[in-house]
Amino acid sequence: MDGQGTGLVLFGDVVGSSRDRVGTTAWLRSLVAEQILRAALGADGREVRWAVVQGDVDPDVVGGKAPATQRTGSAFVAARGALEQARSAHDHLVIDTGRKEVDSLLEDMAPALFEMLDGMNARARIVARLALIEGLRQSEVADRLGVRRATITVSFAAASIRPLQRLVAAMRRIYGSAATDGEELDEFDW
Repeated sequence: MDGQGTGLVLFGDVVGSSRDRVGTTAWLRSLVAEQILRAALGADGREVRWAVVQGDVDPDVVGGKAPATQRTGSAFVAARGALEQARSAHDHLVIDTGRKEVDSLLEDMAPALFEMLDGMNARARIVARLALIEGLRQSEVADRLGVRRATITVSFAAASIRPLQRLVAAMRRIYGSAATDGEELDEFDW
């Protein structure tokens, strides 16, 4: 690719990673194709701050080996700044679509998303992962876990799975509404 293109830059900063640099690096590499919910609800999840930026990216002149922290293009530069902003504000997620009204809405919604995720116990995380990421219905979650459906119904209520599904769906719609020049933004699967 010659010149710059448009893309989506996703940066994650593992909180407290300096205490386990090797383990954290291995864990982050395993997340290459994963998304925010997968990281938050994963069995081996770690607390991560995320920066999501839509914008111009430079070509990777070393064939996919250049670390994102050294790439140029406005999206990479903005993502590094957004990650620093998240760190300073103790936020979990900063999204920059380039449209202030959209970014403002997402900024208001992101804390609620992470409060809901952070408030889950281990069992609720398993149920949420099966429902939100794997798309299973309550009966399928019950079958997978080998428990009665009533148990999963209680877990759904206790973990606020339905409101969480609605919040994620709303954030997806708002993010998708930030199209510029008549084009949709890259799909970002929370």
